[in-house]
Amino acid sequence: MTTIESTIRQIGYPQEAVYRTLSDLSHIDKFKDRIPEDKVKDLSFDADSISVGTPMGSVKLVIVEREEPKTIKFETRESPLPFNFWIQILPVSEASSKIKLTIKADLNPFISGMVKKPLQEGIEKIADALQMIRYE
Repeated sequence: MTTIESTIRQIGYPQEAVYRTLSDLSHIDKFKDRIPEDKVKDLSFDADSISVGTPMGSVKLVIVEREEPKTIKFETRESPLPFNFWIQILPVSEASSKIKLTIKADLNPFISGMVKKPLQEGIEKIADALQMIRYE
């Protein structure tokens, strides 16, 4: 099993506000205009799933577990590379929290060597985007 983790990111909003926003994917509508169109194709979403076109093919993630207010777990339903993804949200103070993103995939050593770096870069970009959201 290959595990890829983002760096831990500080968020200037309470844990509950971050969880409330990220656990309902329909909130993407509030900030989808900040997502670079050249990086994301065919973005669609509802409260429980998100689909996006990538250079490797279409990827659809579905929320499979919510553990309020600290964890949101996703599984792929469509993907050239099946994986699990989750967001951990921990309180720092009453007004701030921190997040860490994790991907776990069952990859053979050859595939792992090819995709580990792009996945690491991708998860860091997602963490960057989540750090910039206004969680209100």
